[in-house]
Amino acid sequence: MTDHRYCVILAGGIGTRFWPLSREYRPKQFLRVWNQEKSFIRYTFERMARSVSVDHILVATLTDYKELVQEHLPELPEENIILEPYGRNTAPTIAYTARVLLEKDPEAVMVAVPSDHDICDNAMFDKNIVRALEYASENDILLTLGIVPSRPDTNFGYVQVAGGSAAYSLGDPVKAKTFTEKPDAELAKVFFDSGEFLWNSGIFFWKASVVLAEMRKCCPDLIRIWDDWGRIDRDILVERAYSESMRISIDYALMEKSDNVWVLPAKFIWSDIGSWSTLYEASADPANHGNAISLEGKSIIKDVSNSILASTAGGKLTVVSNLDSYMVIDTDKVLLVCPRDDRRMQEILSELALPEYSEFK
Repeated sequence: MTDHRYCVILAGGIGTRFWPLSREYRPKQFLRVWNQEKSFIRYTFERMARSVSVDHILVATLTDYKELVQEHLPELPEENIILEPYGRNTAPTIAYTARVLLEKDPEAVMVAVPSDHDICDNAMFDKNIVRALEYASENDILLTLGIVPSRPDTNFGYVQVAGGSAAYSLGDPVKAKTFTEKPDAELAKVFFDSGEFLWNSGIFFWKASVVLAEMRKCCPDLIRIWDDWGRIDRDILVERAYSESMRISIDYALMEKSDNVWVLPAKFIWSDIGSWSTLYEASADPANHGNAISLEGKSIIKDVSNSILASTAGGKLTVVSNLDSYMVIDTDKVLLVCPRDDRRMQEILSELALPEYSEFK
């Protein structure tokens, strides 16, 4: 029997919200953090290889990161690395990779998965991936994996199921009603208490032909750019398409607009490690004063609580004392000390955009 299942690992992001560990020359997906044995992208690849054959896994990334992908995934065929000339978020990436797969296999069913997720229950994850791929292969729909929330978290997007909290059961796809990107704390609590909302995992399933058809309905300007596929040189088309494409996520471009979106409710320990806040939520140790600590070399830590301490500079003695809710991140070229607050971090990133700091980006 022909296998029509494919996976696209989305690995083109720069990971600015994870600065200064994540830098332009080696972004987050290629890092090992918090004493991990492997990088994010390596874990993602191995996780997806349990459900999809290795030769059916594609990695979409920036041209500058091709060698990094090959370094971390040496068994991946070179032709399976889909190179993007510029970062344009996930909607152009989905359009491009769907075109590649449709040309390769007109019956291709794809799962698109970010490269920086933290999954703890592998068996349950695998079960849901297989179930979702089967459902997407049998139905002309857009399907996302929805995680039953464990808390009212403002770091994740939410998807509301149609019919209310009683309308869904784990493992059974249900029609999606609304999408909401990262609500404030008050709204997140309303969502959580209602039982009608799931975390939007950002893991999507669909036939390549179906997602392209839905994009033509919902974001025609974006998909029209690719109409010359097969008629002109691919490198020329890709350069033109990415030059003309707006920077937009697949959530905004398609999922929020389509009336053909379904969600598969799932329950396992999951986190999108998209920022220091989400890493803290996933890594803080209540038994260690609520700290998340990953330090190389010797350290002296006194009266520190609810903080993130990280160092990649071996050979140093790290001494931190009398801090609460702070971040101390020490790398080869950058030392960051600031409150553990997303708003403060965003202010720092804005300053980093100035030309005199370009070497530290």
